[in-house]
Amino acid sequence: MNFPEKVRIVEVGPRDGLQNEPETVATETKLELIHRLADAGLPAVEATAFVSPKWVPQMADHETVLTGIRRRAGVAYPVLTPNMKGFDAAAAAGAEEVAVFGAASESFSKKNINCSIDESLERFRPVAEAARARGIRVRGYVSCVLGCPYEGTIEPAAVARVARALREMGCYEISLGDTIGTGTPLKAQRMIAAVAEQVPVEALAAHFHDTYGQALANLFAVLELGVATVDASVAGLGGCPYARGASGNVATEDVVYMLDGMGIASGVDLDAVAATGRWISAELGREPASKVGRALAAE
Repeated sequence: MNFPEKVRIVEVGPRDGLQNEPETVATETKLELIHRLADAGLPAVEATAFVSPKWVPQMADHETVLTGIRRRAGVAYPVLTPNMKGFDAAAAAGAEEVAVFGAASESFSKKNINCSIDESLERFRPVAEAARARGIRVRGYVSCVLGCPYEGTIEPAAVARVARALREMGCYEISLGDTIGTGTPLKAQRMIAAVAEQVPVEALAAHFHDTYGQALANLFAVLELGVATVDASVAGLGGCPYARGASGNVATEDVVYMLDGMGIASGVDLDAVAATGRWISAELGREPASKVGRALAAE
């Protein structure tokens, strides 16, 4: 088995986890969440999204959030910037890392960002060029890599094509998202193997949702192939608004517990991140989706 000795966890709770919350989350709560996660040892905390408040009202305070972060040395605070308008606003607010968000499914791309895959790539290209000119890192997301709510199964070759295009335009890392959480371990391995023929595995990240309870199994499977970056969401926050029943990203607490048990370093304090998960869940009026978080609370 070829497991990495260390895994970098990209915490996506403050953006991906909160963006579809029906009730407005206070800016102060978002900032406190970001600070607690950074203090728990997460090396990257996705802070917000510079998108139109018309489409994502929860992220309307993006500028206030980004400028209000008490930055911790060594921690990255990426923000989502789907177009030049978003990029310019993020750069003006002090963004040091941005992310663009594509899809491996034509139908999902048209429903989610109102354009075809090729059109989306053309939209991202000037963002990547502008970021490079300013010394700002760019991360690429590919959604629906293991299934689509409209098209069903997605071929690995389709994922590899989009990942390669993002890499060629300058994305330092490509996060591969099982957006609706329908993937299983061997499918995840086949997808990673296909993408790794086009993009070095060291530049790939796994972003798996847990709708069918397969996220940890899928992570184990792709870690075995050398993937060493994992996206996770504290307390399992999140979900896909375009997929009925889709749950949040795999819970950060559950990922850290698994890695700890495998002897793989992450640098994340399990107790601290679990406490953060309980806190934000209480703020949102629910129980943590993390099984590890609930188990630790019961001890």
